[in-house]
Amino acid sequence: MEFRIVGSTEANSLQNKISNESPVGHALLGKKVGDVVDVETQVGVIQYKVLEIQRVS
Repeated sequence: MEFRIVGSTEANSLQNKISNESPVGHALLGKKVGDVVDVETQVGVIQYKVLEIQRVS
């Protein structure tokens, strides 16, 4: 999966733009390549591994 972390007003799940305030966005902020993060959801914990980071202006 590829996500673009954006502000809450720009979030759009159809374009894989997630809010920095969402559980996944918040968990990924400040992470680096190789980090694994756990995100608690209603159905259990989902793990994400950071494979690449790109800064978009």
